[in-house]
Amino acid sequence: MQFAERCRACGADFSRANVGDGPAAFLTLIIGAVIIGLAMLVEVYVHPPFWLHALLWVPLTFAAVIYGLRAAKGWLFLTEWQRQAHEGRLVTDGHGDDPAG
Repeated sequence: MQFAERCRACGADFSRANVGDGPAAFLTLIIGAVIIGLAMLVEVYVHPPFWLHALLWVPLTFAAVIYGLRAAKGWLFLTEWQRQAHEGRLVTDGHGDDPAG
């Protein structure tokens, strides 16, 4: 998913927004932990066959990541926009040299 270059309503410039893969990584880890916990609870209390676990947890994990990704990227974009975040840049001394050394 990529953001539009400009807002259709107000013309705000979204080109500086770069949420990258951070939301996908964190969302996958969080959802994975939740799904594993739920699968363990179901296994302990219900004892379903393996095929039922696969039938239940694989589509649920896939759906949670795909649908949650839009919300997670939107949330990260919103926090960047509110804080006027942008990519970091090295400060140079005017001659192209890094003053740090």
